[in-house]
Amino acid sequence: TASGGSNLGPTNKMLIDRVSGSVKTLQPTNPGTPIPADLVTTSASGLDPDISPAAAEFQIPRVAHERGLSEQDVRALVQKHTQGRQFGFLGEPRVNVLDLNLELDATHPMH
Repeated sequence: TASGGSNLGPTNKMLIDRVSGSVKTLQPTNPGTPIPADLVTTSASGLDPDISPAAAEFQIPRVAHERGLSEQDVRALVQKHTQGRQFGFLGEPRVNVLDLNLELDATHPMH
C-alpha cells in the first residue's frame, strides 16, 4: 500500500525493481535531470509530510504546467515552504508538501 514501509534491503531484487520502475516513470518528465532519491524511495512509514528541496525542484516544471503558473512562481512558493535544519544543524532542509499544496490549491487550483 502507499502508506506502508518495507524492510527491504538495498540489494533486495523487489526493491531494486520497484526503484527502477519509478525511475523509468519519472525520467520522461524531466529528461536529463537527475532524479532525487526521495522521489523513488519511501520512508519507513511512507507518511512523511516533507520532501527534499531537490525533489521539489524536480517537480516544479510539472506543477507549473498543471497549475498554469511560471516555473519561477512555483519556485518562489517552494522556497516559502522550505524549512532549514532544526536549530541550524539538526536534520536536513525540507519542503513541507502539505502546506505548499494547500497554498497552491487556495491560490492556483489545478486546471
